[in-house]
Amino acid sequence: MTTALITGATRGLGYETARRLVAAGHTVYAGARDARRGEAAARALGARPLLLDVTDPGSVDRAAARVAEEAGHLDILVNNAGIVGARKPVTETTAEDLLACYDTNLFGAVRVLRAFLPLLERGPAPVVVNVSSGLGSLAAATDERARAAHTPTWLPALDYATAKAALNMATALYAHACPRLRINAVDPGHTATDLNGHTGAQTVAEGAEIIVRMATTGPDGPTGGFFSSAGPVPW
Repeated sequence: MTTALITGATRGLGYETARRLVAAGHTVYAGARDARRGEAAARALGARPLLLDVTDPGSVDRAAARVAEEAGHLDILVNNAGIVGARKPVTETTAEDLLACYDTNLFGAVRVLRAFLPLLERGPAPVVVNVSSGLGSLAAATDERARAAHTPTWLPALDYATAKAALNMATALYAHACPRLRINAVDPGHTATDLNGHTGAQTVAEGAEIIVRMATTGPDGPTGGFFSSAGPVPW
């Protein structure tokens, strides 16, 4: 039985990813920091609710212990939980704004991956997908041609973009450290979700496509990369 965990699974890209993995026959733990919303989403999805606040180390450890007890292993981890940040101009963004954004978008992914790594290592072909963003591409931030090709809706979000850039580096380093795992970052693109007030040009189904594709990559799939639905994204 293939077991998957998706953080931030109560809405948007996380919910759609969970729906598609359940439909494909995977046992899915729907991670949520709010128990009521998590249980409601899991019922609708046919998934298992998992109370999991990625900013709380104790919550993460308890979630890992529960999956260990019930499933004994983990095949797919999708680090999807994220926040948009302070939405301030670069020069007005504070260190505290960065810390708050990093706590979910970077530190949260690290907490979860570290806690669930022993369960992933028990699986035959473990996969990790870190949901990043084209805003975390240094190439898009510094090269107009790369920006036009890969991140046409680029904007200067100091806290969010640097958190995603750091998540990309973390992805590459985990891939080096854990060669048996397939560990990749993905850019879903500008997708209409609650995170951006539904201003994105893509539907949630379109945005989730690359997440699901990389989550179901086989043991011969890529690792240590950064991908969108169109292919590799420049770092």
